[in-house]
Amino acid sequence: MALEYPTFLINFKRYEGTAGGDGLELAKTIETVQERTDTSLAVAPQTPDLSRIASEADLRVVAQSVDAAEPGRGTGEIGLPAVDAAGADGVLVNHPESPQTLADVEAIVGGCRERGLESIVCVDSVEMGRGALAFDPDCLLFENPDDIATGRSLAETAPERVETFVSMVREENVRTRLLLGGGITTGVDVEASLRLGADGAGAASAFVNAADGEAWLADIAESLADSSVQD
Repeated sequence: MALEYPTFLINFKRYEGTAGGDGLELAKTIETVQERTDTSLAVAPQTPDLSRIASEADLRVVAQSVDAAEPGRGTGEIGLPAVDAAGADGVLVNHPESPQTLADVEAIVGGCRERGLESIVCVDSVEMGRGALAFDPDCLLFENPDDIATGRSLAETAPERVETFVSMVREENVRTRLLLGGGITTGVDVEASLRLGADGAGAASAFVNAADGEAWLADIAESLADSSVQD
């Protein structure tokens, strides 16, 4: 199933305590909050756990990264057929911690379209966003890489940048959705993101390192729910 918006995406990255059974337990926590708040939450687990979480948790599951590689030789590479077979609903493309060429972005977005997977392309500027929109992705994730894990969200520190980016996306491709990432720490950050025109947001360390992940996520989900009611 494709992502539903507004949504909040949690990326496990390679953080300690997010693999195997621990990762599934975290996914179950996310599922619990999603059911209780009637919101749309998604998770990007560590790649070896994609299939298990996709089958055992009622969540949208996003692959952290894939290679623009055709089936065949390529030891260690991860192709779209593999994440599709594992049950992924979408794919993160060109994350700042796993950058890709424009040619690879185009190939992956096209491959996602063929397989019915949500393509979420990470960009850090209006110019990069405009270039990615030429490939007709399902979603752009806009963030300043320097804000990752800092607690500084663009919606709070540079709302004018967000407004400019949102306007560009709406003018260039009204179909493409928009998430904000980098420094999202509280429900207030999510509210600000949605108020500026984003369709959701995402975080990683803020959830994984929270003293009470369920309470932290509940605050985030309430912001999503309030936005849905207002819409």
